[in-house]
Amino acid sequence: MGDSRSHGPARLTDNSGLPEVLSVDTVVCARCLSWPSQAADWPIRHRNYDWPDSATVDRVASNGCDMVQVAHRQCKQDEWTGKCQWRLSFSRAEIVLLNSWMPVQQIVYDMLRFFMKTNRLIDSADNSERFLVSNYHIKTLMLWAAELKPRSWWTESLNLVRICVELLHTLSVCLTDTYCPQYFINNCNLLDNSLRVGMVASKLTLIDEAYLSTWLVNNYIGKCAQLCSDYIPQLFDYANNITKLENLVTAIVEFRLNVSLSDLWDIVKCAQLNIVASISNCSVTAKSCARWINELTKFHVGPLLSEYCSAVVYLHVSYKISRDGFNENLIMF
Repeated sequence: MGDSRSHGPARLTDNSGLPEVLSVDTVVCARCLSWPSQAADWPIRHRNYDWPDSATVDRVASNGCDMVQVAHRQCKQDEWTGKCQWRLSFSRAEIVLLNSWMPVQQIVYDMLRFFMKTNRLIDSADNSERFLVSNYHIKTLMLWAAELKPRSWWTESLNLVRICVELLHTLSVCLTDTYCPQYFINNCNLLDNSLRVGMVASKLTLIDEAYLSTWLVNNYIGKCAQLCSDYIPQLFDYANNITKLENLVTAIVEFRLNVSLSDLWDIVKCAQLNIVASISNCSVTAKSCARWINELTKFHVGPLLSEYCSAVVYLHVSYKISRDGFNENLIMF
């Protein structure tokens, strides 16, 4: 119990705070409307640096959690428990918390995941060496750091490389001690002695700022440059000093800002099409519509989508009345 898997998009937000679909992991899911007793201490525990703040804590707890049909890794081979075991999922809570992070925290999280995946230090479909360190361990590391580190630790000098190195060393200690407490359930350890993580811990210990700086320039910034327009990759080819590197990063950021409105419009159009299809093909009720509208308000463009959803529902009901007349089934709306 306590681990969390996606029941939808694998990556839930980008820099604009909007859904970004990279892959889908579908599991059976049951909604729990109340906050689970196993995590009863989380909303009331003392926080030295006021993250998350009281309003965010209340919002997280009021959303409840989910039960997902995913077996523990040690039980997956068992014929019965591999198919029938369920666990708590805090994906809803994690979305709210990640969206409350400062931009620097969101960037660090993305950098850590990219570094671990590129170096084949976490589980992935193309990784034949199963170390059983997952993206969820990185997310847990970041959630604890966001709560336990003061704001100044993240913002003073704004040294992303230093922050990443310290967090990778913290992860190394967790792996060495085989102790990584689940963020919401205080007596749940996400690591145990069955995990083969010694090699990962050793590699992370050796990372310093000089190594990570070079690696990030060649891999992370280089990858970002390749995703931009034609002239920006050429800037990377000639970024042989700090001034040219700063110009490159500035160009990447400006390019991303320029295309963000276009990306936003594409996401809104896709969401609108999905809303129309869902309302047209499902048996909608007043309760289900209220739930959809409540969920939509959690996104960056939530007010726009929730109003659109309401309008589509009214048009759908009007169409059914004009076609079939008013009947008792429509009372359910």
